[in-house]
Amino acid sequence: MHAISYSHVMQGFPNFFCQPNLREDKLQPRDFHILFVPRRSLLCEQRLKEKGVLNSFTNIDEYILDLIPYDGDLLSMESESSFRECYLENDQTSLYHAAKGLMTLQALYGTIPQIFGKGECARHVANMMLRMKREFAGSQTQILPVFDTLLLLDRNVDLLTPLATQLTYEGLIDEIFGITNGYVKLPPEKFAQKKQGEGGKELPTEPKKLQLNSAEELYAEIRDKNFNAVGAALSKKAKIISAAFEERHNAKTVGEIKQFVSQLPHMQAARSSLANHTSIAELIKDITTSEDFFDSLTVEQEFMTGVDTDKVSTYIEDCIAQKDPLIKILRLVCMQSVCNNGLKQKVLDYYKKEILQTYGYKHILTLKNLERVGLLKPQSTMRNNYPTIRKTLKLWMEDANEQNPNDISYVYSGYAPLSVRLTQVLARPGWRSIEEVLKMLPGPHFEERQQVPTGLHKKRQPGENRTILVFFLGGVTYAEIAALRFLSNMEDSGTEYIIAATKLINGTSWIKSLMDSPEENLP
Repeated sequence: MHAISYSHVMQGFPNFFCQPNLREDKLQPRDFHILFVPRRSLLCEQRLKEKGVLNSFTNIDEYILDLIPYDGDLLSMESESSFRECYLENDQTSLYHAAKGLMTLQALYGTIPQIFGKGECARHVANMMLRMKREFAGSQTQILPVFDTLLLLDRNVDLLTPLATQLTYEGLIDEIFGITNGYVKLPPEKFAQKKQGEGGKELPTEPKKLQLNSAEELYAEIRDKNFNAVGAALSKKAKIISAAFEERHNAKTVGEIKQFVSQLPHMQAARSSLANHTSIAELIKDITTSEDFFDSLTVEQEFMTGVDTDKVSTYIEDCIAQKDPLIKILRLVCMQSVCNNGLKQKVLDYYKKEILQTYGYKHILTLKNLERVGLLKPQSTMRNNYPTIRKTLKLWMEDANEQNPNDISYVYSGYAPLSVRLTQVLARPGWRSIEEVLKMLPGPHFEERQQVPTGLHKKRQPGENRTILVFFLGGVTYAEIAALRFLSNMEDSGTEYIIAATKLINGTSWIKSLMDSPEENLP
């Protein structure tokens, strides 16, 4: 039996199951099945028919995969190009899948009474959900609602946050090495094992592949910390593990020895985990202590605080002259544009000319794409609202406490993600308090209420937290996730946040999704 899966995210029709191949296989009779992910496509079936192979499949079915649980509080559709599809190609397929995924969640966890949203895509998803609910009005599940509120947020409401360099431990792992489907591949040198009886090390050649989620106790403890606080946390953990192993000398009786032996596997796993994360931290530190990283971060923070955003950046000029990676240049130029509500025409033209002359004229399409989604644009006669938004929502906090944070701004060492600040204000005191700021941001903001079946209205007990599901349409960064977890863990927050997104992104993967032929453009 042969099974073929087909994902809708693939561009162009796959030709690996073509007519001649299937005919050749008739010499050895086999059953062929095709499985569409996330949904069956009539268009693809038509193409199969045109190729003359539709009747060669024993079974054609679909595997509905809308929201994938990545962790206890994190769901992702892993739709690689959802932002590009929505804002460049005017393709709302991923929004339909988001709406279907939310309907599935409601079937499992009850109707969500309140829906808030900000942005055009959020409005579309809410409309589709409400329509689907009306169409299946007679089949409502009698389940007490788990979620009190759904917040739908467009990525283009906050274009700045993904462009900034994430400074949490997990965020930096993603920025530097890339986290794919919960796994990271790391340079093998730092993970070399000493040979028994020899002083040297056995150098591995394959990248070290590690799974990253809260099932690993140490990772759950340090992943959302600012990187500057990770060293102290690892040192503290090392002392605890060392003390635990020293306990074996105090084990005198058979019972005590037996108890120590029973704890040994857990202790050895903890020691292995500590060794891995110490190595990862060393790899990250090699990058973050470099002069180039510091200079780049300084320029980012200047842009975010409104310093020199209206003229050509000498740092960006130098980076182009040194032919630094193009995506690094694009992230910085886009950040300057977003923070300044566009660039002066002569500044924009200068950047374009330098980029095209240095990296090749093939990138003119990429620059056009960045303009079309609003990341890069000429300054209009309209007032720059970013300083007002920054001040009203306290997006920049001087002297952010990285070791013992008291505000979400620690995830970027001073910058509080706009998306998370909007979420925080929604929970308390509510969006009516920032009505004027909401009007300055792209797209409509709205509130909808869904009728909960009689007798299923949730009565919150004293001290019980309410639960808000925050859905990022267009992608979410690990730093934003860390900020929302921080809010959940605040003693006086009274709110628990569950996070969902079309994709887990960072600035590099996000810009790359908007590039034409990105594989040619990366160093």
